[in-house]
Amino acid sequence: MATASGPGAGSALLRKATGWSAKVFALDPAGLNWPRGVAVLDVLLVPLVVFWSIGYEQYLLSALFAVLFAVLADPGGGYVHRASHIAAFGLAGTAMTALGFGVGPDAWGWSVLVAFVITLVSGLMIAFGTRRFATALLLNLWLVVALALGSNLSRHTRVTSYVWAQVVAWASGTALWIVVACLVWLVAGRRELPQPIAELPGDTARRKLTPPLIAFAVIRAVAIGACVALGFGLDLSHGYWMPIAAMVAMKPSLEQTTLVASQRLSGAIIGAVAAGLLLLIPTSEHGLRLFAVTRGLEVVALVLFVHGVAIRFWNYALYCAAIAAGVLILVDLAQPSDYAAEGYRVLWTLCGVGIGTFALLLAGLLAKRRSQGPSQPA
Repeated sequence: MATASGPGAGSALLRKATGWSAKVFALDPAGLNWPRGVAVLDVLLVPLVVFWSIGYEQYLLSALFAVLFAVLADPGGGYVHRASHIAAFGLAGTAMTALGFGVGPDAWGWSVLVAFVITLVSGLMIAFGTRRFATALLLNLWLVVALALGSNLSRHTRVTSYVWAQVVAWASGTALWIVVACLVWLVAGRRELPQPIAELPGDTARRKLTPPLIAFAVIRAVAIGACVALGFGLDLSHGYWMPIAAMVAMKPSLEQTTLVASQRLSGAIIGAVAAGLLLLIPTSEHGLRLFAVTRGLEVVALVLFVHGVAIRFWNYALYCAAIAAGVLILVDLAQPSDYAAEGYRVLWTLCGVGIGTFALLLAGLLAKRRSQGPSQPA
């Protein structure tokens, strides 16, 4: 009896796992938008060529993220309305850039404090509408990346990174999109235009901060702070992959479904593994070949960002994988790669995803307990 039920149970479990994976990686043909991806690529090529030309590639990531996130934060509408909102977003981004690159090389305690506070504030921005909440999450992600990149660059004596130059690079990327938006507005006959990523939330209606929402924001902040403390405080090799993986893996709001959470977790792991494998390419290269491979990987990261923009609503798991891989490649290009480094990168990624998963489970349990609480007898 037991022998007969064993294979049947295993087969049922396999069918269930296969069905869930089909849902996680289900494709929506209507969500594929290559023209949008190519348009973003055209803009991203500008800072890439500029920084290649002047020889300051350590500032490239700030400019690329500024352009990419300015596109996502663009609310659409009339040009004055768009320019003012993008400029405000860019100004907030310069503050995140200064914080990240200024605090990243310092004592790890400051990095933990900054990451906790900014993550908490971004989570509470849901009170000002889903649009502002989404914009705050973009700035939150950039802060975590800036902390990691600032810490990484400070370890290299041959690479000099100035905080003010990183701020200028970010501001330049934001200004570039404002100029592009102006040109598109003029070509379109000075009429109002929809937001570039039309599928992103545009609701600015305020909502009440309920105890579950506050608790979820606090749990996310504690999880990111814990990842930063472990990665930076213990001085782990490639430990900054942990908070980046956790940030990508964690769902930003309590309302998101289990499917979306699974897609984020799967995408974070796939992107980290892909980035780690690509970073093994320059392991044995030196001189001119190393230079060529490094520039090639920067292009690969750029293409991954473009794919992320194009497939954002085609499949969310693959979108998360593309963004995670592009970020991690650019953050770690200056670090030497070998099989030991690959092991550490994957290990800390799994740890970050694990911490993020635990935080999500804890938040879900607290929300469920609170919702069931009033119906229980005293």
